[in-house]
Amino acid sequence: MKILEVLQIDAILEDLSSTDKKGILEELVAPVAKAANVGEEGLVKVLLDRERLGSTGIGGGVGIPHGKLKNLDDIVLGFGLSRKGVDFESMDGRPTHIFFLLVTPENSTGLHLKMLARISRLLKDESFKERLTNASSREEIFAIIQEVDEEF
Repeated sequence: MKILEVLQIDAILEDLSSTDKKGILEELVAPVAKAANVGEEGLVKVLLDRERLGSTGIGGGVGIPHGKLKNLDDIVLGFGLSRKGVDFESMDGRPTHIFFLLVTPENSTGLHLKMLARISRLLKDESFKERLTNASSREEIFAIIQEVDEEF
């Protein structure tokens, strides 16, 4: 499954303004909850519960907050860019700039893991991360993801 099969351009936020983990999650959730037709508060709670198990800040400036949600029909993906960087309790202790928010139906473990793996693989490419960080609009971010997603 390709990223752009589940990432809508409206769920791309090119300039996150929050300065803490909870605020970032709330910002990322807003367009995703709308696209998935689910409540924002419930989704934020699922993500915060997941964060308590261990940070989804994987290091290298990247965070992949994720969770599973009851009553969700399909996988939903969001993207956010924090230009200033946020303390997301990353493994390497560095600020996090690039966020992919992944939400899957409760019973879709295989799909959940496959999408997490795909996102992680793409984000190992330093030039891809740099291009995302320097993008100035959601359209540019979408185009960059599309280009790399099709190559992979």
